Amino acid sequence: MAIATLKPAQKEPRSRLRTFRNVVLALLALAVLWFVWNWTSIAGRANIGAAYGAHIACSCRYIEGRELKSCETDMEPGMEIVSISDDPEHKRITATVPFLAKAVAERRGAFGCLQLNEEEIDAL
Repeated sequence: MAIATLKPAQKEPRSRLRTFRNVVLALLALAVLWFVWNWTSIAGRANIGAAYGAHIACSCRYIEGRELKSCETDMEPGMEIVSISDDPEHKRITATVPFLAKAVAERRGAFGCLQLNEEEIDAL
């Protein structure tokens, strides 16, 4: 008759915990590598999304005369991460993708809504 000891049973949970930790670390490393590898694409899409959001919202708000909340319904599916804010005094819309991109569109008379360049945005 065999007598069970506690030592092998105590090592097993530690081994499982170590394996679980190694798997989590490997997945985290893969996620970081994927993010670094695709950074250019991610940043580019964020810039395009912010610019699109600013222009569409500016046109809706200051050319069509609709409320900003109504203009949010004009955004394409997948644009939920883009947030827009209104500056009615300057007839300006700012669209941002958190930590990645910012774009500003402003109503300029007969020219309609124009995107501001980086120098103009920095001067705000």
